[in-house]
Amino acid sequence: MKKLLLLPLAAALCGGLAGAHAAPRPAAPRPAYFALKVYHLKTSRQEALVDSFLQHQYVPALHAAGIPAIGVFKPVGNDTAADRRVYVFTPYTSMKQWEQVDKTVDAKMLIAGGGYENAAYTSPAYGRQENIFIKALDEMTGLRAPNLAAPKSERVYELRSYEGASEKIFRNKVQMFNAGGEIKLFDRLGFNGIFYGEVLFGPKMPNLMYMTSFKNMPDREAHWKAFSADPEWKRLSGLPEYQNNVAHIDITFLRPANYSDL
Repeated sequence: MKKLLLLPLAAALCGGLAGAHAAPRPAAPRPAYFALKVYHLKTSRQEALVDSFLQHQYVPALHAAGIPAIGVFKPVGNDTAADRRVYVFTPYTSMKQWEQVDKTVDAKMLIAGGGYENAAYTSPAYGRQENIFIKALDEMTGLRAPNLAAPKSERVYELRSYEGASEKIFRNKVQMFNAGGEIKLFDRLGFNGIFYGEVLFGPKMPNLMYMTSFKNMPDREAHWKAFSADPEWKRLSGLPEYQNNVAHIDITFLRPANYSDL
């Protein structure tokens, strides 16, 4: 069994992004919560405006506020989609940090005076925003940049959303990830998990979300094939207490923006 690697975030960032010559950022305490902001865009102009805002204003402001690693992702095939999206993933050590950082960064953005902040109502910077707030699952040991040697343009990040038919059934799936050992299985098989969490508020409830990452799509297919064939997964998924605990699954394939920390 492969030993679970609990690398500090700075070392992981240095190793995982060495090919891009990214400067390592300070190690961060284990995040307790995550904010996932989704921009829905209609045009390439909006996408360029949001990209510029995130890269040059928003992400640097989060860094200055003490958030060492922010993920920015776009769906594979985003450039030809009718609903273009940009996902911004931000980890927090506590609710208090989230409140303080959100308030501080919002205040800075309001006075920044850029094209994003001052977009006219007749030509908005985005179609709409979707905000999801997530609590880290107990067995998620830390936030680690993926150990992937491939260029960012080739990587595949898989965002999964598991909805439960009821609160009780949803709690059963959470237990399966935690005490049942599903997170440990992902780690042992090298899925390069970014996060595992339960949605506290968002458009789909009750809901468990997690993100894994791979060097490319064939690598993703090989990992899931190994997962399905693994004796531990066959044992776990066959247990009577864990039957029918997911009502709906959404899978989104993403790639990191060139300025993403993760």
